[in-house]
Amino acid sequence: MENTKNPAHMIRGVQALYPRINSPYRFDTAAGAKGKSVPCGPMDEGAKYELQFRMSKAQAKELYAAMSAAYAARKEKSWPAKLGMPFGEDEDGTYTGKTVLKAAYGAETTEKPLQVDAKNNSLPADFQLTTGSVVNIQVSLVPYNMRDNGVSLRLRSVQVISYKPQEAYSPFDVEEGFTFEDAPVVTGFEETAVPAPAPADLDDVFDTEPTVKTAKANTPTPKEESLDDLVEGWDD
Repeated sequence: MENTKNPAHMIRGVQALYPRINSPYRFDTAAGAKGKSVPCGPMDEGAKYELQFRMSKAQAKELYAAMSAAYAARKEKSWPAKLGMPFGEDEDGTYTGKTVLKAAYGAETTEKPLQVDAKNNSLPADFQLTTGSVVNIQVSLVPYNMRDNGVSLRLRSVQVISYKPQEAYSPFDVEEGFTFEDAPVVTGFEETAVPAPAPADLDDVFDTEPTVKTAKANTPTPKEESLDDLVEGWDD
């Protein structure tokens, strides 16, 4: 069963990275070319909610101080005296942290992390947070000493302060060539106006004397000779 006595901490104004908190996920080695995280059930092996985040150096120092205090409060004699560096440093001078929540502890499933907007309104259950969004993250600080020592950031809830719309994925590289801006703009078919006849032309048409057609004289139809008349002619 999960320990609920771990101190809570709020991480404010950080940038979300690779969020997987709309449902439990597990890493599937058979998915994709190198394997990837896929949605799963809460009782599946390795099922968890996960969110990485990018923060400034000042934010990293503040979080490290809170983690160190939690570690010192729980530390046993056999534990290392000091907490190691828990964050990755990026080339631009920012730091990356990671918060995780298992989807189940033993036979009990955990409560899905709460997601709310900037006005504290609950977001839909299937809401998908995006990389680049600015968030506040509430975590529980869980000190441990196993193969290594540290303080786990156990995900509790997320407040979305600024949402970055999801961009469609393209498998292609940027190439030299056609761009959408090069395409001609078609606004519709142009209608060709047929000029109306000038008034003078209309006068000519309507003032012309009508042509009188002369009826042809009826030509009498030749009388058809009967067979008897023809036969009588043979005797002449």
